[in-house]
Amino acid sequence: MLKEIEFHFKSPNDSPGYLLGQLTMLWQRKLKKVLDPLDLTQTQFVLLAALGWLSKNNNAVTQVDIANQSNSDRMMVSKVLRTLEEKGFITRQEHEKDTRAKTIRLTTSGEIVLQKAIIEVENADLDFFATLDTKLSSFNKNMVQLIDRNSE
Repeated sequence: MLKEIEFHFKSPNDSPGYLLGQLTMLWQRKLKKVLDPLDLTQTQFVLLAALGWLSKNNNAVTQVDIANQSNSDRMMVSKVLRTLEEKGFITRQEHEKDTRAKTIRLTTSGEIVLQKAIIEVENADLDFFATLDTKLSSFNKNMVQLIDRNSE
């Protein structure tokens, strides 16, 4: 038996970080089930969704824009976008004004798979968080506050 290991929390269920980790793993497992048939990982979906949001108001979305929108590492975004390009979901072309940047666009098949994925993920979210019912809005607000407070 271990001696005197001290925890601030009385049990794992008192630790918000532990609970967030558990919840995240369960949520990711649920998303994997709905995204696997579409040949997408969660990361690929997040980047496609970021591109979809940004493309609504901008015809010259860059990798940096996608990284910023998704709160993701730029190098990882570059690698994942290459994979999405190989799958035929996006195109990457030279930026008209910035020679160092690439303009990222959804292809027709990218638009189709993204729309299917959005429907599946949104339905999975509604199901996953259903027990929060009327508290969902407050839960979302709290998460936004945590993201804003802890973003670099």
